[in-house]
Amino acid sequence: MSDEGIRSDWASKDFYQELGVAKTASQDEIKKAYRKLARAHHPDSHPDDTAKHEKFKAVAEAYDVIGDPDKRKKYDQAREMFSRGGFGGGFGGGYGGGGNVNVEDLLRDRAGGGGGFGDLFGDLFGGGFGAGRRAPRPSRGGDLETTATIGFTEALEGVTVSLRISSEGACPTCHGTGGKPGTKPHACPVCEGTGMVTASVGGAFSMNETCPACGGRQLVYDDPCPTCHGSGTGQATRTIQAKIPAGVKDGQRIRLRGKGAAGGNGGPAGDLYVTVKVTGHRVFGRKGNDLTVDVPVSFAELALGAEIKVPTMTGSPVTLKVPAGTPNGRTFRVRGKGAAKADGSRGDLLATVEVQVPASLDAEAKAALEAYAAATTSSALRAGLFDEAAG
Repeated sequence: MSDEGIRSDWASKDFYQELGVAKTASQDEIKKAYRKLARAHHPDSHPDDTAKHEKFKAVAEAYDVIGDPDKRKKYDQAREMFSRGGFGGGFGGGYGGGGNVNVEDLLRDRAGGGGGFGDLFGDLFGGGFGAGRRAPRPSRGGDLETTATIGFTEALEGVTVSLRISSEGACPTCHGTGGKPGTKPHACPVCEGTGMVTASVGGAFSMNETCPACGGRQLVYDDPCPTCHGSGTGQATRTIQAKIPAGVKDGQRIRLRGKGAAGGNGGPAGDLYVTVKVTGHRVFGRKGNDLTVDVPVSFAELALGAEIKVPTMTGSPVTLKVPAGTPNGRTFRVRGKGAAKADGSRGDLLATVEVQVPASLDAEAKAALEAYAAATTSSALRAGLFDEAAG
């Protein structure tokens, strides 16, 4: 429908007739009429009666406008303008029976020189022409947090884990009404069935806010639900399958969209944030996308050079060539044998050689080492140590 069609629809509605009151009715009379109709047609009291649901929406819409003195004044002005202007003839002209008066200009003048038609009806209907009393807006569900503990190998290869999640939702006993099953509600005595109360914010200013007694539901129960004690909410537990990607790091936080708490009034669910804890490995360590391993070697292998086997996490071991004269603690890089990266490539394996000193020697080995010691001068290794220590 075009904007003009929407405006025509709103301007043709008689909210006084909808509530069964005269145009000159007082605000108290309007409120009493609304409360009576709201109780008679409330969806909670007639869950299967579609006609009463529609009637409830209509009277709520009417009360939202003429139940508010400021909105009522603007509504009356707008109705008067359209009735004078021969509304069926359009907005560009026909006002007053054949003139060429622009209704937009006319409403701007009548509304006090503001933004004109859009401002008048924006104020009147809460920011959207034709909105009236809106149903509660959909709200996004809250985000949830949980932790998943996986093994070192699972972190490298990726894994799907089961997560048990608890979040707030509608009470399973009363289905969100807050009342004991089998009992009937009545209008909230605090807000008188409107769902809203007026709160002072200082001086002459006040604002409407959700009624704290009924939570905006407009109705309350004398017998609260024994499970949720009248709150209408409860804890819901569910199990979801979460895919942990390959290459995830210890402490990494993963976001699972739409797996959080359910939204309100049909709104989207929140997100679930999973903090991953990775258990250690007996042989391998990790630095970013690189894996680390300490490789035991003998003094002879470092001094003379050797080819040694090194284990990997991706399959068969690799052969590492150690040059003669390699110092203890040197790290060798083996390309492509590390953890998986987001782009599908892999990090490297960092192999550090560590000399192992035997706890005991047989006679032949001892004799060989003694001959080596006699053939070399060990004191030369520490020649400058004392000089440097002395400054």
